[in-house]
Amino acid sequence: MFQPTADIETLRRRAGLISNLRRFFEDRGFFEVDTPVLSGDIVIDRYLEPISVPRKAVVATQSTSRIGQSEEFLWMQTSPEFAMKRLVAAGADAIYQIAHAYRSGESGRLHNPEFTMLEWYRTGDTLESAMQRLGELATTMLGRDEFHCLTYRQIFQDHAGVDPLQAELAQLQQAAHQNGFQIEGISAEDDIDFWRNLLLTHVVEPKLGFGNPVIIYDWPASQSALAQVREEQPPVAERFELYVDGVELANGYHELCDPIELRRRNKQINQLREQDGHPPLPVESRLLNAMESGLPPSCGVALGVDRLVMLALGKSSLREVIAFPIDIA
Repeated sequence: MFQPTADIETLRRRAGLISNLRRFFEDRGFFEVDTPVLSGDIVIDRYLEPISVPRKAVVATQSTSRIGQSEEFLWMQTSPEFAMKRLVAAGADAIYQIAHAYRSGESGRLHNPEFTMLEWYRTGDTLESAMQRLGELATTMLGRDEFHCLTYRQIFQDHAGVDPLQAELAQLQQAAHQNGFQIEGISAEDDIDFWRNLLLTHVVEPKLGFGNPVIIYDWPASQSALAQVREEQPPVAERFELYVDGVELANGYHELCDPIELRRRNKQINQLREQDGHPPLPVESRLLNAMESGLPPSCGVALGVDRLVMLALGKSSLREVIAFPIDIA
């Protein structure tokens, strides 16, 4: 049981790909940073469950500088986002990090509770320039000829036959039924984003990014997370995702800079977490302090390194590119 699930030659090639990632960013003026895995702050997300660690098992003395943080827990970071944005607020204008991240309960062909994430931020980037860099990274690392950018609305109209931004609940349910779902058992679900996500993951995503990578942008405002919302009719989140061969590889934002709006979203997401049976997470954070001091306009992207390596090497699961997945760690 000591043997890795990835063979040594694959791990050698993985190391080469990670070296190429570093070269890509250093050639473009970014510098590498290193931020904590354990923190009192945590990204509040409806669908991501962080792994907690008892604070008393880690911290010998009581801190007097907590910012609304839990008295009981520290969290293994689901991404280095908060800490990296604090660096941006402190004056770091172009940074990247290759870090381990942790998410409870995520296991499968494309998931492992501990995984490698590449994350980067650059001040002054627009939505368009950030998508251009992401597309260049994808084509460079995967040896593809070009990439394409399409709106969230367009991919739903093309592959699911519905306008996801204008459709009402019944129309999304009908689209699910027309695309092969037996919706009788779930038709009582009245969350419109549930139906959007169902269609996205089961109907739309499996058709994206074959031949050349595709970047999907302008997501529903209700799925903005930490992205800015552009007020048009209907409003859209300046969020973008990269897909290759039906696999989601990266998620990016034209970053929210308004601390009042972040507090509002955090409270709203905590309400949804409680509805879903998950505990609320701390609303206050040092990121909010950084935003109040002035977070420069920027774009940020998080990319799954293990998935990128899997696709680049023609493998079919993360087990083939990770030395020791969770079941044999």
